[in-house]
Amino acid sequence: MNPLAVSLAWHRLVLGLVLAGCTLLAQAITITDDRGRRLQFDAPPQRVVSLLPSSTESLCEMQQCQRLVGTDRYSNWPESVRSLPKVGGGIDPNIEAIVALKPDVVLLSVSSRVSDRLEALGLKVVALEPKTHADVRRVLNIIGDLFAVPREQGADRLWRVIDAAVQAAAQSLPPRARGARVFFEVSRGPYAAGPASFIGETLARLGVRNVVPADLGPFPRLSPEYLLRAQPELIMLSNRSAQPPALYPGWHHLAAIQAGRLCIFGPEQADVLVRPGPRMAEAARLMAACLSEKFS
Repeated sequence: MNPLAVSLAWHRLVLGLVLAGCTLLAQAITITDDRGRRLQFDAPPQRVVSLLPSSTESLCEMQQCQRLVGTDRYSNWPESVRSLPKVGGGIDPNIEAIVALKPDVVLLSVSSRVSDRLEALGLKVVALEPKTHADVRRVLNIIGDLFAVPREQGADRLWRVIDAAVQAAAQSLPPRARGARVFFEVSRGPYAAGPASFIGETLARLGVRNVVPADLGPFPRLSPEYLLRAQPELIMLSNRSAQPPALYPGWHHLAAIQAGRLCIFGPEQADVLVRPGPRMAEAARLMAACLSEKFS
């Protein structure tokens, strides 16, 4: 082979290797989770275990449901995820069951106590903590970036839907509902949705006032007597159990209860309301419907 041909072949080989390396670098994904940890993936994860219902829903709304190989016991939407293997709850997951699914990544809460154990077993963990509207938007970005979903098709699109729905819900309220003093119980305790929570922020955008002070945090546990002093004009209860809700002692003295200004959201509606993800648009409509009914 003449020297010129050898030289050209060598240059083609080097160019091919460089282009291949650039392609691999382009496919590599780097994200920072809500623990502040920087994680790198050679490509979008193909096998995913989600221990957060909101992450399960976000992933599916970005048309990536097919990547899920297992979820926590509470992930129940969309319908297709109900048939997936269940690996316990976010607080008490089954480590052996998760490892057996051979996931490329596990999505879980920052407060989960199993992150270190899973990582010690060689699994990659992305910890997320959406508590506010800004958190939800950031988490949507993280999930979209992790699975290489373009922002315009994924996170940005979902947030526009949420934002527009909250705005439309606010505009639908009757004048009497505006400025109403509201209490929202997230779960039995009572655990309340404070102004700093994503639920509290939605209520604020609807134009109502939260009887829980911001300094108590996003989801404080209150004494039942607290409401007797706060005297909200309307109460929203998230009843995630299938059992009829029971009022706390003394609550029958509340003016809101006596006036019938109580909205009880059953299990399916409660799931929508308490999950910081793509169904926040529907949650805003549910809250607005309650306010419109009780103040019409």
